[in-house]
Amino acid sequence: MQSEVIISGFGGQGTLYAGQVYAYAAMGEGKHVTWLPSYGPEMRGGTANCTVVISDEEIGSPSALHPRAVIALNLPSLDKYESMVAPGGYLIVNESMVNHEPTRTDIHWLMIPANSIARELGNERAANMVLLGALEANMKALPEGALERALQANTAERLKKFLPMNIEALHRGAEYKVD
Repeated sequence: MQSEVIISGFGGQGTLYAGQVYAYAAMGEGKHVTWLPSYGPEMRGGTANCTVVISDEEIGSPSALHPRAVIALNLPSLDKYESMVAPGGYLIVNESMVNHEPTRTDIHWLMIPANSIARELGNERAANMVLLGALEANMKALPEGALERALQANTAERLKKFLPMNIEALHRGAEYKVD
């Protein structure tokens, strides 16, 4: 089985990092993986997105025209990618950064106050992990605990102090389920 995920937001929201964590988690489970980042010339505040493709077999292309899932960290990302999600797919939206709900009825979507949850945990920058936790709890492309193992194995030593918060952010996001 193959799953394509697009994660999109502003630079500085941890968009690319969330994709890396997802890719590392899949690699840790023996999956074939591609991670394709794309970002504007601005360091912070410009657009950033990445496509992660996970498969049990070799991957033919690292891009996704109709991904199985999209994480939209901001309003421009929701507006750009909602129409691209494959029917029956998942759209996980950062409610803290948008002013309307998705309109499609042929996909599963969740509005999650990710910035607010992350702020409660101590750092608004953990919003990306909240949304990643929600994505995996609903899509179930990886075994339980794969994201946590990836964080523990691939976090730089100087950033290990944030591991408990990021793991809690994953758990808080996983509480959000599509009906």
